[in-house]
Amino acid sequence: MRFDIDSYKEVFDTLTRNKSRSLLTGFGVFWGLFMLLFMLGGGQGVKAKLMSNFEGFATNSTFLFASETTKPYKGMQEGRTWNLTNKDIERLKIMVPELEVVTPTIAVWGGNAVNGELTASCSIKGVRTEYSRIEVPNLRYGRYINAVDEASARKVCVIGKKIYETLFPDGGDPCGTFIQVGSSYYQIVGVDTNSGNISINGSADETVSIPLTLAQQIYHRGDNVDLICMIGKDGVKMSSLEQRIRKIVAREHLFDETDKPAVYVLNAEEIFTLVDNIFRGVDMLIWLIGLGTLLAGAIGVSNIMMVTVKERTVEIGIRRAIGATPSDILGQIMTESVLLTMVSGLSSIVFTVGILAAVEAGVNDGTPFQIGFGLAVGAALLLTVLGLAAGLAPAMRAMHIKPVDAMRDE
Repeated sequence: MRFDIDSYKEVFDTLTRNKSRSLLTGFGVFWGLFMLLFMLGGGQGVKAKLMSNFEGFATNSTFLFASETTKPYKGMQEGRTWNLTNKDIERLKIMVPELEVVTPTIAVWGGNAVNGELTASCSIKGVRTEYSRIEVPNLRYGRYINAVDEASARKVCVIGKKIYETLFPDGGDPCGTFIQVGSSYYQIVGVDTNSGNISINGSADETVSIPLTLAQQIYHRGDNVDLICMIGKDGVKMSSLEQRIRKIVAREHLFDETDKPAVYVLNAEEIFTLVDNIFRGVDMLIWLIGLGTLLAGAIGVSNIMMVTVKERTVEIGIRRAIGATPSDILGQIMTESVLLTMVSGLSSIVFTVGILAAVEAGVNDGTPFQIGFGLAVGAALLLTVLGLAAGLAPAMRAMHIKPVDAMRDE
């Protein structure tokens, strides 16, 4: 008599008879997969949360700040102050062709923007139109500063999100409205809702941006600028240009090119690379911990199946005696192993998705704390493989049980 496939219902009977053992073993798989998926989903959410601070910010940018010299040079004493100028912009554009954008800014701190009886604290930022390549504006209304504004030194401005919300609490398009900052009036031409937390001469949401030429006139800056912002062309490492940039600026402003404190160079590209490397290492650690725990759960499944096979030696021997083939026995043991891992694993996936959804709802700022569909499918396939691997050794042992030995064991 052949072993009928319908008898695989005994898989469920076996697992039911050993409830506590099955639950304990299944929990190992459940917990291992939960740790892996939760840490992956949570890690992606934390990374997305951190990267949102850099929203709209060019990742391959570099900034120059003038400072005091710390070394004597050609008879001049250390401790001299100097300023970056508009001429440095043109000089860098010509002498460093690898730069795609070179644009200056100036800043005035501690101002107040006034609209009627409403007041919002702000900083003034003088910019050229190319600055939109450094901090990409997210314009809700209007436009950004353009070349005509700059050439004509128009009294126009782009206001940040917090200033807009404070001065225009009822909402609506404020473009065309005049606001007062200090003793000057500016016509609003745009509202920038960029919410990134990178502050370059002032946070974007608390800044009133005006044409650079106008800022230099109103605040008596002449040809001087506070900093120079640069972006390299595609494939150009900004760190490879740093020494050339220092040399060009040092030669023009008469200080030692090796005097690094004299001109501060902030390379944003290196910062972003560091962040990426940190999260790459965290992801690797998560995979190691999660897979290690999951593997421990699979080993537990294999052990419990070995015990089950030993306890059912007589039963297996009787089935062999009445006609069950080795492949029938193999199929039943492998099915039990896969079922145990799949039920535990799929329960873990559903539970993890629910927990991550709760975390996402708690954060409530659009940050995606969740695993992808592809990852869930991959986890299910991994569970199938682990279940087959865990059941292989017990199944092979069951296949080699002989009816005579089983009767003797009884």
